[in-house]
Amino acid sequence: MTVSNTVAALSALDMVAAYASRTLSPVEVHDAVQEHIAEREPVINAFYVSNARAAHAAAAASATRWARGEPLGPIDGVPVTLKENIARKGIPMPSGVAGTQAPPAAADAPVTARVQESGAVVLGSTTMPDWGMLSSGVSSLHGITRSPWNPAWTTGGSSSGAGAAAAAGYGPLHVGTDIGGSIRLPGTWLGLVALKPSFGRIPMDSPYLGRCAGPMTRTVRDAALLMQVLSRPDVRDWSSLPPADINWSDLDLDVRGSRVAVHVDAGVGMPVDPAVAGAVEAVAAIFASAGAVVEQIAPFMTPTMLEDLDLFWRVRFWNDFAALPPKRQRNILPFIVNWCSRGAQVSGARTISCYHSIMELSAATVAATAAYDLVLSPVAPTVAFPAEWPMPFGEEDCAMAHIGFTAPYNMSGQPACSINCGFTDDGKTIGVQIAGRRFDDLGVLRAAAWYEQARPPEATPLWPI
Repeated sequence: MTVSNTVAALSALDMVAAYASRTLSPVEVHDAVQEHIAEREPVINAFYVSNARAAHAAAAASATRWARGEPLGPIDGVPVTLKENIARKGIPMPSGVAGTQAPPAAADAPVTARVQESGAVVLGSTTMPDWGMLSSGVSSLHGITRSPWNPAWTTGGSSSGAGAAAAAGYGPLHVGTDIGGSIRLPGTWLGLVALKPSFGRIPMDSPYLGRCAGPMTRTVRDAALLMQVLSRPDVRDWSSLPPADINWSDLDLDVRGSRVAVHVDAGVGMPVDPAVAGAVEAVAAIFASAGAVVEQIAPFMTPTMLEDLDLFWRVRFWNDFAALPPKRQRNILPFIVNWCSRGAQVSGARTISCYHSIMELSAATVAATAAYDLVLSPVAPTVAFPAEWPMPFGEEDCAMAHIGFTAPYNMSGQPACSINCGFTDDGKTIGVQIAGRRFDDLGVLRAAAWYEQARPPEATPLWPI
């Protein structure tokens, strides 16, 4: 392993400790990470925008602060990437779509403001597929973002570039967004710790039903460190939760007596790969052997709920598509055009019925899981698929047949985290989703941290860095 790879593999907590002890400087870390990026990026294609000169200047400013013993915050000098749809002042946000003409962002999003206020070194903005409505790294604007584990495999999406950057060692801290699984799906297919927090926990400048931002990292403690920064309040998000005094570093947990549900049948969509189901059941057995009370729960999402959620999104993005001039419409991925076109003739009454169905899904999710401290499930029913496929089912329109485990927690607002729990025989990663009660983000991170320490070596990633 080269020096640049060794540094790129460091956790954020290790970087900060090295800065404090003066065994490494933020400039040394930045330069090593940039060298590593230069080696990997031509194949991985994780960045939409990057600016090494600006990042170097930020690292130099951080080095000066550390030399004075005056870091701005807990991630001062740590390399960070932000997903393309997280506003950075002066940078357009095309959302992975070649057909748009996005103006430069007028202001930083709350996420961007928080990481910069904490002194982080922002390396750039990461790629996403068209409008974030694909669970892959396929984009009409960016081409294909590929897995660092194997470039023939998908990254998952829509936080495709963020996930690829995390697994590849483009620094330790990355921020994605998630409206139906877009943080956790790259999590399972890249082996990451990927947290979709409670709705409103991390302020957004464009809140929307079910949409969250969250950390994508290689360790639970790094995810908790980033939550310490991202969860700070911002008045621009009228849907955000009240400020909470959460000690994000307090991750100790004794699982004895905890009530844990196992949910391996979503009741909708694609069948679960036996390898995925087996890996999740193995996690449940580890919790049970440590004294947790583990029970199976039945499906609570219905096919109608999933169909209505998909149709609601089709109508939403048909409106965006229809607003584009015909010349620009032709630049959008044909898969996305075909998908959203089914929303073209949907009536207002039918759209409202879809919204009511989403509310029923929210209620059903809370009711089915409220008796439990944690719910263990697959993140996705299948393992990583070819990088060229827009969806786990290829070019076929199977709606959202793969999000039966993830989308319910977006709609209910509950926190849910992916963490690697196994591998297939050909080396593909498998994540378990750990979901918790509404607002119990810390409880979910504690459970993930406990499992991270308890999981067997054969389920622990050896990162492709």
